[in-house]
Amino acid sequence: MTSALLGVSVASILPAQAKEWKSLTIATEGSYEPWNITLPGGKLSGFEPELMADLCKRMQVQCKLVVQNWDGMIAGMQAGKYDVILDAIVITPERRQQIGFSIPYAQTPASFITTKGSNVLPAGDSKAAPVKLHDDAKEIEPAIAKLKEALKGKTIGIASGTVYTPFIDKYFKDVATVREYNASADAILDLQSERIDAVFDDVTFANSMLSKPENKDLQLSGPQLGGPIWGEGEGIGLRKSDSDLKAKLDEAIKAALADGTVKKLSEKWFKTDVTPTAQ
Repeated sequence: MTSALLGVSVASILPAQAKEWKSLTIATEGSYEPWNITLPGGKLSGFEPELMADLCKRMQVQCKLVVQNWDGMIAGMQAGKYDVILDAIVITPERRQQIGFSIPYAQTPASFITTKGSNVLPAGDSKAAPVKLHDDAKEIEPAIAKLKEALKGKTIGIASGTVYTPFIDKYFKDVATVREYNASADAILDLQSERIDAVFDDVTFANSMLSKPENKDLQLSGPQLGGPIWGEGEGIGLRKSDSDLKAKLDEAIKAALADGTVKKLSEKWFKTDVTPTAQ
């Protein structure tokens, strides 16, 4: 037994020690209202910064929020510039191939946004339950047939790299022009200027935009689309190797869901409960 261990380092036969997380650097966009907002003076606020402050307190770690553009967020985390990413990131199988995720802390539907006078699509019914869809073309095609007919020949704006981008590309590019933007807010500006006819995005972001006086001529249009088609819900992104950090985040999120903190914060920022539900 002893001879078999000659030449083998002690470190190689001992279990790897988990990192003691005393501090976290969290990257967020700072411009995806009301999930994350940069206030005058540079302070970050919104649903996610407030939720993260609560989670960090539960985990007993010091947390620092930094601003990072969405298109470089995952690469920056992988390069070690920060520890986790928090930007209404929907958990999908494709993203799981790149990074790890906490359990979901929110789940939201999406909808089109149009100008009120355009008559591109009928105004949406905010009281109607979202149309629940799975990632199945046989189910999706009949559900969006009227939307495709209405948007034929139109231009649709979509933020690049979101969970909604491939959906719009797959189901609407054959009837409409699709224009991608670096940020959702940029697509809204072009909609206001009538450079495009509709924007497709998360309903919570849309409601935040519509609450602004300068957007009084915009509206949610058509049905809200939700369900497993958008993945499991929004989660905190982290490196796959940081399994110990994932365990801490999961425990804190479960506690925040159980005691109603997520519900309270979502009703404050979204005026609706985005607590994840079973698929």
